[in-house]
Amino acid sequence: MSRVLVCPIAFNESVKIQNVIQRFLKSSAFGKVDYLVMDDGSTDQTTNVICSFSDQGVQTIKHYHRMGVGAAIRTAIKYAIAEGFDILVIMAGNDKDNPNEILSVLDPIETEDFDFVQGSRYKNGNKAGGDMPFYRKVATRLHPALFSFFTKKKVTDSTNGFRAMKLSIFKNKEIDLNQDWLNSYELEPYVLFKVLTLGYKFKEVLVTKIYPSRKLGYTKMKPFVGWWSILKPIFYLGFGIKK
Repeated sequence: MSRVLVCPIAFNESVKIQNVIQRFLKSSAFGKVDYLVMDDGSTDQTTNVICSFSDQGVQTIKHYHRMGVGAAIRTAIKYAIAEGFDILVIMAGNDKDNPNEILSVLDPIETEDFDFVQGSRYKNGNKAGGDMPFYRKVATRLHPALFSFFTKKKVTDSTNGFRAMKLSIFKNKEIDLNQDWLNSYELEPYVLFKVLTLGYKFKEVLVTKIYPSRKLGYTKMKPFVGWWSILKPIFYLGFGIKK
């Protein structure tokens, strides 16, 4: 059995992080994987909420200040490698992902030796649930279309942050996480682009992605700056501007 670390990424999620953790503790994955919340320098009560679950095996790492989701994932990857884990599962820290689907995302790696499994809310024509804003519906369809064009691989949901990966892929020197331009939303599509173009075994698995009520706040991504961050790797890598 592989050693698996599941890691939600959180910044100022004091309203939602308790439910994120409690859902995991009640899920089918509890007791089968390790669990660490990556706290990207939260300034509200997020840190205290996470620490209140330490006696139930919930671990955490906190940046001293906000560095960006890409930097947070980079920290999680380096920690997982240093601690001898084989597989890392990244999830949202804002309660959009279903922890009961962790084992489904892991299964192709464990049983079929895939290297990277991408959660997809759109696989098989499925539609995302919840109060998803219109501009995000458009953007989450456009991004995988561009991704598929540049990588020559069919991808239905390249912006979904729920994914599992073998940590061995980061031994490849052509995947360079230590670039300053990857600190925000760029790192996730960067890694996915590299996985697809370097020939690693890739699979999408149907997952749910529920957008909460607008009054709870459904994202911290800004419509223009944030979306350029996730589009940037496609063009930078596709046109050979960055490596």
